Amino acid sequence: MNAEFMQALNDLEKERGINKEILIDAVENALISAYRRNYGTSNNVRAVVDRDSGEIHLYASKSVVEEVENPHTEILQANARKINMLYEVGDVLEEEVMPKNFGRIAAQTAKQVVVQRIREAERGVIYDEYVEKENEVLTAIVQRVEKSGAYVELGKTDGLLTPNETIPGEFFESNDRIKVYVLEVRKTNKGPQVLVSRTHPGLVKRLFELEVPEIQSGVVQIRSIAREAGFRTKVAVSSSDPQVDPVGACVGQRGIRVERIVAELHNEKIDIIEWDADSAVYIAKSLSPAKVLMVYINEEEKAAKVIVPDNQLSLAIGKEGQNARLAAKLTGWKIDIKNQTQAEAAMENIYEDEPPEFDEFDELEDFEDVELEEEAVVESE
Repeated sequence: MNAEFMQALNDLEKERGINKEILIDAVENALISAYRRNYGTSNNVRAVVDRDSGEIHLYASKSVVEEVENPHTEILQANARKINMLYEVGDVLEEEVMPKNFGRIAAQTAKQVVVQRIREAERGVIYDEYVEKENEVLTAIVQRVEKSGAYVELGKTDGLLTPNETIPGEFFESNDRIKVYVLEVRKTNKGPQVLVSRTHPGLVKRLFELEVPEIQSGVVQIRSIAREAGFRTKVAVSSSDPQVDPVGACVGQRGIRVERIVAELHNEKIDIIEWDADSAVYIAKSLSPAKVLMVYINEEEKAAKVIVPDNQLSLAIGKEGQNARLAAKLTGWKIDIKNQTQAEAAMENIYEDEPPEFDEFDELEDFEDVELEEEAVVESE
């Protein structure tokens, strides 16, 4: 029986990933609960399961008395002195009390304790496993969609994709397979709750890491990501190897790598730009696809003033300011944008003789005093 008992514990440990010590502790607690329930006593009881042989021992604390009224909590002094001659009335000794059977109610209590402890242990194992997956991307299968969000299967547990974390315009059906970003794993009374996202910038980063071997190897690094989920994302990348084009690596041959990511993100537009240590150059690139003529940098205020061709102003700012807003998020700079005609007119007040010509990308110190239109001013977040 003891060998079968230990084998059962070993099987549980392998099948459910629960440490055998936790299972043995559950059995010991179950025996204690059963004893107290069966004999209606609340005095100290100790259970011991031998870790090697599987033998079970149950010990109860008993008071030494001259006359026994309750044999479950008291022991006659004469019997106590058979154990140790030094016992006196009023002393407390520990006696092994392993009943042959506990009765139906006590057995049920023991079963409930064991089942509860195993369930708690399973939840703990799942929590520990998934808390390590925070900030990672997992493949999920949609189970059902409710007002509170979509419930997805993540393997050993389920995840919740709330409406706020769902890409705008995206709808799910049961059994859809989607990629999700693990935001947070919480402990609850019903077990671990995994909150996942489809809108977090980290999802884009992890998808690029999965699709681009050069990122996995560390040759290409993702420097920054700015995202407005469902609409547009800007990704700044750099390469530690001059022979490797970071933008080309992320785009892939004929655009196949980035197309896979776009398809996963519900056809969200993705701009991939090359990061540059020169802030002015980096800001100019961040406004892609617009062409930039000039960038003025104010390092102290972390602000930049940008001049673009007249026909590029709308493109630089973007629909509802989206392109400029994402560029500001990507670079971490406040960006003010002005078209060439407006800038040249403003420059006439600074240069009396010959205003500069903005025919190519450049940096201009005297542009600091030029007033810009409020609608073209975008701050990073």
